[in-house]
Amino acid sequence: MGRYVVRRLLWAVVLFVAVTMITYVIFFVIPADPAVLAAGRSARPADVARVRHYLGLDHSVPYQYGLFLKRLIVDQSLGRSFVNRRAVNSMVGQAAPVTASLVFGGAILWMLLAIPIGVLSALRPRSLLDRAAMVFVLIGISMPVVVIGLILQYVFGFKWNVLPNAGYCDVINPPLGATCGGPAEWFTHMILPWVTFAILFTAIYVRMIRSNVMDTLGEDYVRTAWAKGAPGARVMTRHVLRYALLPVVTMLGMDIAIALGGAIFTEYIFGLPGLGRLAVQSLMSFDLPTIEGVVVFATLCIIILNLVVDVLYAFIDPRIRLE
Repeated sequence: MGRYVVRRLLWAVVLFVAVTMITYVIFFVIPADPAVLAAGRSARPADVARVRHYLGLDHSVPYQYGLFLKRLIVDQSLGRSFVNRRAVNSMVGQAAPVTASLVFGGAILWMLLAIPIGVLSALRPRSLLDRAAMVFVLIGISMPVVVIGLILQYVFGFKWNVLPNAGYCDVINPPLGATCGGPAEWFTHMILPWVTFAILFTAIYVRMIRSNVMDTLGEDYVRTAWAKGAPGARVMTRHVLRYALLPVVTMLGMDIAIALGGAIFTEYIFGLPGLGRLAVQSLMSFDLPTIEGVVVFATLCIIILNLVVDVLYAFIDPRIRLE
């Protein structure tokens, strides 16, 4: 098990270096001149030259990448925004909890819905519940997130006025002058984003869990357990769900990573100041350090999540440790 974890850690380090290199090449070795962007529109050529030297852009590309890694690893700094000169660490640090609350809250919701619906649908194929679940799967997969969010906003926010249709409230330390704050208002403001975010993944997971459970129910060891008179609850928990949900663990890690990118649409619909919204605003203003910081931070989160899933999978399925 130790060797397996070490291999995964080494692979995570290699992947992180590769992603930072690609990120640097994409955002800094491009036709636009970062020095001109950082100096501002009214800067004189001498000012641009000083900024270029300060950013290290007057050196070779490998040297620039070395400075970038030094700043990233040694100084733990993502640089400063070209637009407002704020530290990118601070901007990402403020936006990350919003995106994390959206993604992990949505993941908890879609798992709480998908597991019981998928299992019950597999136990009663072609029943009314199974047919209703398949209709939900079809709607959830086919309908865009933007449309789902707008419908929920109109029904629960404008029509019935039972939930806030936009905005975000800090759960712990609301800033001075904030109109809302605290766990209760944070929760009510996140309900519609969570539901919007979770519908697509709930539909996908219901179909996957249903298929896995039905396949596992047909295995010989499950039929043997039934024939020996084992209690139904024990057969389901010890023999069926334990193995039917193994692929779900892997998919959950990958889908949370995908969800970080998909959060952009939900954040824009509901006005959440998360990483997706920050990335879009930075792209519109061509703020390269901020875009780069968001990409590097999101990549680091994805690598860590996949590492955790790999280790968790090895604990669940001992056969993985022998690979």
